[in-house]
Amino acid sequence: MIHFNENEFAPFYANYITKSLQHTNVVTGLQQLRDENITFFKTIPADKLEYQYEIGKWTPKDILLHLIDAERIFTYRALRISRNDRTPLSGFDENEYVPFANANNRTMESLVEEYVAVRNATITLFDNLTEEQMLRVGIASNSTVSVRAIGSIIIGHELHHKSVLQERYL
Repeated sequence: MIHFNENEFAPFYANYITKSLQHTNVVTGLQQLRDENITFFKTIPADKLEYQYEIGKWTPKDILLHLIDAERIFTYRALRISRNDRTPLSGFDENEYVPFANANNRTMESLVEEYVAVRNATITLFDNLTEEQMLRVGIASNSTVSVRAIGSIIIGHELHHKSVLQERYL
């Protein structure tokens, strides 16, 4: 189990970090979730793909594309911080991204294909980072964050949204 220092992530991410702790290694956690979620997303019933459990809530397609977008942003942060870039990195508002992402006009197959491509790139990045790079801390969204915490946040974020899908959509 990874033990984090208090400066490695903002309190906002504590829930994601906690969810990720079932995985003892970022790379194996990312690989395991990729393999599980390819099947999970492909088996969501067709009549649920664009379902909203409440007006204004995201559809399963929206959620998957949100996971892809967020992973790209988190991985970009990890890359910059791991390379010792000291530039503070801005945040992003996921609620502003989703309406413009066009997820519901895409097939689930194309979304899963994009998910796999992004996840494989994320795995390659994290698999080739040294321990020193994983422990580097930078600034993102006005808070300190370590590279290894970013990997755990990606895992916990995905687990959070998968749980929401299972509880409210399926």
